[in-house]
Amino acid sequence: MRETQTHLSGRSSGLSASDVPTGNTFDKYGSRNPLVRRLVSAFERDLDELLRRADPQSLVDVGCGEGILSERIARRFGCPVVGLDLDDPKLREHWRQRSAPRLEFVAGDGHELPFADDSFDCAAAIEVLEHVPDPRKTLAEMRRVARRYIVCSVPREPLWRILNMMRGAYLRELGNTPGHINHWSKRSFIALLSRYGTVEEVRTPLPWTMALVRIG
Repeated sequence: MRETQTHLSGRSSGLSASDVPTGNTFDKYGSRNPLVRRLVSAFERDLDELLRRADPQSLVDVGCGEGILSERIARRFGCPVVGLDLDDPKLREHWRQRSAPRLEFVAGDGHELPFADDSFDCAAAIEVLEHVPDPRKTLAEMRRVARRYIVCSVPREPLWRILNMMRGAYLRELGNTPGHINHWSKRSFIALLSRYGTVEEVRTPLPWTMALVRIG
């Protein structure tokens, strides 16, 4: 399995955008590799199913990276979407190239989202929480700004690292993708999300875990 998207939505005190990775280390969404395309297709299908169930009337995409999924969600679900990530000139250039009705991008920190309480119907963090210094703080912020749902996905461990090692990648790091500072099994990720609401549905497209959490 190739590297996941490495965009960050939060940073610890004292770090600037230049101190943390943003954007893609590997463009899995644009890959022509048949295996990667098959895995990403399954990932996107399951994400669509969770979002269809959530039926968001508005959504903030925390840690949106280049905005690929933000644009896709805005087009597929027709709701207002705000993509948020660290203030990085490279990301801003990508954002300028994205267009969809009611899609916008803002620079901000996932640990202190620049929105009022209940600003959005749904908050999403797709391939983000494995990168942030304090995922609990990011989730708490997502719960604060969302009225009904949280949608999250992370690499499923130890499967992710095993697959990396099988292809000979990051052997010195025991298969850990650069930038991944948090690691969850399916069970431990569900346990984490359960602190922020009711986990209504879990999907496991290889090699990820994703979940829909109802707030309240």
